[in-house]
Amino acid sequence: MNAFTTDQRPLLIVDDDTGLLRQLRWAFSEHKVHAAGTRQEALALIRAHTIPVAIVDLGLPPDPDGASEGLATLSEIREISAGTKVIIATGNETREHALRAIALGAYDFYQKPIDIEILRMIVGRAEQMYELEAENRRLTEAAAASSPIDGIIATSPEMLRVLRNIEKLAPTDVTVLLLGESGTGKELLAHAIHKLSRRAAGPFVPINGAAIPETLLESELFGHEKGAFTGALRQNIGRVESAHRGTLFLDEIGDVPPAMQVKLLRFLQDQMVERIGSRRPVQVDVRIVCATNQDLDRMMKEGRFREDLFYRLNEVAIRVPPLRERPADAVVLASFFLRRFAGEYDRAARGLSSSALAAIRDYSWPGNVRELENRVKRAVVMTEGALVTAADLDLPGAGDDVKSLDIRAARARAEREVIQLALTQTGSNLSRAAKLLGISRPTLYDLMQQHQLGLDG
Repeated sequence: MNAFTTDQRPLLIVDDDTGLLRQLRWAFSEHKVHAAGTRQEALALIRAHTIPVAIVDLGLPPDPDGASEGLATLSEIREISAGTKVIIATGNETREHALRAIALGAYDFYQKPIDIEILRMIVGRAEQMYELEAENRRLTEAAAASSPIDGIIATSPEMLRVLRNIEKLAPTDVTVLLLGESGTGKELLAHAIHKLSRRAAGPFVPINGAAIPETLLESELFGHEKGAFTGALRQNIGRVESAHRGTLFLDEIGDVPPAMQVKLLRFLQDQMVERIGSRRPVQVDVRIVCATNQDLDRMMKEGRFREDLFYRLNEVAIRVPPLRERPADAVVLASFFLRRFAGEYDRAARGLSSSALAAIRDYSWPGNVRELENRVKRAVVMTEGALVTAADLDLPGAGDDVKSLDIRAARARAEREVIQLALTQTGSNLSRAAKLLGISRPTLYDLMQQHQLGLDG
């Protein structure tokens, strides 16, 4: 996933202390370091180069003893390159300025005097954040670009095939039967058929055969006259009439009761409706799209669905694949939902962590797109971090479903856990944690990198 090779990773350091600049150049010798001593120099470099991470000293000239120039530099970097992760350098006496910088969008801060190991770790995490956010943006943009139908996110061959079939069918008036599990987006596809048809200027009228009680379904579909039955206080135009010169979407058609199937078949044969309580038929012009998660073939064999109605509805059938059959779509949809909900609810989440990406690919998604959307929404609202993790999504982490019994893997898990415990008990103080573990500080740092542990454990 790395956007830059080891010897090409750009890093901007903004500080007017030439001695400190030399020290940082040495510490980050594997990076392509861009150095600036003033705000103007820093902004020129930001405009000229792609900079994933910038280290900015708050005390820049002409206000070396204050924070105004450093905060202004931070704000302008964020305006020019919103994706750049800005790490603020501050003294112990100016912690309140650092907190203000965080509020203005700084990724993190560190206090002088510099601890190179900690700073390297902060920079590494910032680079990982930058790359994950870039990957999330790339996935969403690639999905939007590759999808033949606006507003539908898809990259998998299976789903792209569905969308291309819809493109072919939409301009015609053939009846389309959408087959697929609940939550796969059948209504969204029905909307797409309507928008791409010659009826796009007309109404799109959905009705769910499973959501309306059998006693009310006929009235909802075909309407009624005033006084037709107890409680009919006024004339009601049914959903079928309301869809005149547009599209009628019959969702969950497999749940329509047998008595209503007969009346629906009669309407499909002559495009005429009679409101309850009326003997005057009304001619309508509607295009039918229907959907079901039921096995209609089995229902016909069991006598629960009429064969003649099935063949009327099944002029063209399109199977919508479940999300587990298109894991690439799950990832791009998750990225899309995250960006949408983060903006809608003004939350800090900016991307999906590597554990979240792996867990999304591995999960079976029994609730399909609807479940994915709900999990991402909950994670965005509840998480306090910038990256949504597998735990935030309440999904098992990649490879965590069944713990390995391999002795080396078990030893590695135990080592990671004890390091996490030491960091927690010492408040992430590396010197104290190393002493508690009985190892040297460099050894602890190496182990933390090996186990991909940040300062938050």
